[in-house]
Amino acid sequence: MKTPMIRADFSAISDWVAPHSSLLDLGCGDGDFLEYIRQQKNVKTYGVEISDLSVLACVKKGLDVIQQDLESGLALFADQSFDMVVLSQTLQTIHETETILREIVRVGKESIISFPNFGHWSHRIDILCGRMPVSKSLPFDWYNTPNVRVLTIADFEALANTIGLRIIDRVVLHEGKKVTFAANLFGSLAIYRVKSATT
Repeated sequence: MKTPMIRADFSAISDWVAPHSSLLDLGCGDGDFLEYIRQQKNVKTYGVEISDLSVLACVKKGLDVIQQDLESGLALFADQSFDMVVLSQTLQTIHETETILREIVRVGKESIISFPNFGHWSHRIDILCGRMPVSKSLPFDWYNTPNVRVLTIADFEALANTIGLRIIDRVVLHEGKKVTFAANLFGSLAIYRVKSATT
């Protein structure tokens, strides 16, 4: 069996997932994370993905996946129906940002959100030099990127406060290593554990 690709954020996310829990991965791609977390924590996993090829890849791996556009919401899932909902490096591709964030904390008892941090110092220098950044965390050119928006750590925390998300924990990485000092400047990938402020 092919070993799934291990991204830097997989391990950090795994630390927050309880063994034998239920997990929903939104924008699950070809199922690499679902395969990883199922092996690591023996959790019951489900995925949501829009791409035909990615859904097929998930099915070939024996993963439970639903083909759906996240922009249409998560109405098919009941409140608090999963122990954990994961939105991993997908937030920047979503048009209805506030809607999907409210939905994931409705559906999940807790949620994990990760995204590339546009505030990283290298991105700031690229902007100062008059060019849109291209980096390991933002690997596309401006004209072929799947991203519809970019955000920083500070942006996300401000939005979370505005829409009623309670931040439980945060890990910021750069090249797979934790960043603890000036994270919005030196971190290229942010990972948050959140829940609804009303629960």
